[in-house]
Amino acid sequence: MTSTQQIAGRQVSAAAVATFIIFGANGLVFASWAARIPAVTEILHISSGQMGTLLLCTAVGSLIALPTAGHVISRIGTANSVRASGLLAAMAGVGIAISLLAESVPGTAVALFFFGMGVGLWDVSQNVEGADVEHRLRRTIMPKFHAAFSGGAFLGALIGAGLSGVGVGLPQHLLVIAAAVALLTFITPRYFLPHEAPQVPDAGESKPARGPSAWRNSRTLLIGVVVLGATLTEGAGNDWIAKASVDGLGTTESTGALLFALFVLAMTAMRFFGGGVIDRYGRVAVLRASMAAAAAGLALFVFAGDVWLAAVGAALWGVGAALAFPMGMSAAADDPKHAAARVSVVSTIGYVAFLAGPPLLGYLGDLTGIHLALLAIAAPILVALLLAGAAKPLSSRE
Repeated sequence: MTSTQQIAGRQVSAAAVATFIIFGANGLVFASWAARIPAVTEILHISSGQMGTLLLCTAVGSLIALPTAGHVISRIGTANSVRASGLLAAMAGVGIAISLLAESVPGTAVALFFFGMGVGLWDVSQNVEGADVEHRLRRTIMPKFHAAFSGGAFLGALIGAGLSGVGVGLPQHLLVIAAAVALLTFITPRYFLPHEAPQVPDAGESKPARGPSAWRNSRTLLIGVVVLGATLTEGAGNDWIAKASVDGLGTTESTGALLFALFVLAMTAMRFFGGGVIDRYGRVAVLRASMAAAAAGLALFVFAGDVWLAAVGAALWGVGAALAFPMGMSAAADDPKHAAARVSVVSTIGYVAFLAGPPLLGYLGDLTGIHLALLAIAAPILVALLLAGAAKPLSSRE
């Protein structure tokens, strides 16, 4: 191996570690909020439906940021995009904390909007960097990056449960998390792979897919629909397992946070080991098996008569929810030339479910109880299972 190859290899390895850390930080900041949603309803004295409206503010912020993320990344690179989005998310976290201290619903809504914008840009940026590292390594590693997200979320959920148990308020919790996120997202991206500005193609070459052209690619849209259905089960679990445990099973807030932590732990483990499973059996087969497991876990969680059976259901639900999103990101980025634009498109479609779906479940929960409302996600899970063939790698689509 030449010295140039050794340097390139070390550069890719450093980028992989940095990307792993950034995914983990993303999960930590998300779970620090999600695990303590029951505390938000108490502080602000609001119902599940009103909490759904607040979650919708996060969704709107992300859905504004996501379609433009590919353009932003192509202009300033993944490293600077992560820095900008991390700073925005951290500042929004401070805004949420201040608004909760003031018991201000409008202030919390505005802060959550900007939080959603930061998280949306952050998500696309880290996935584009992860796809680039995966291409350089020539093996499936994207699930491990998402395992880092889930691991960060698991840690965030445990911290949330512990702080809730000892009586530490959510505003103080969020202020510390915001400081940690601002620091990590500023320093870590220095180890990302170098950003290469888009080149003008020679005559006869296809131009990189941007904006509207990426939205007209049929395979990209089908992958987006699969991810939309598949990620709804993850988003619903992230936002509502803790609350559904408290309302439907009569658990304490701390126990609800622990069930959420179990859901995230199951996702983390499956994502960490899932790359080998995907390489062996293929994306399509693994995606179909994942959706079947998610449906079974959801049913067990909803219909369980006690907390132990519900815990088994939450774990199986997490296993099923684990691999769909990273497989969708890898599928969208199969062609590196079009990766940023297509990952942006698939992320936008998927986040319609991931972010907007749970608030709608909150409204339904006002009518049926959030515990039973979770059954509504069975239909999009079935759609994802039926359309899973769209995720077949491009090299296999001869």
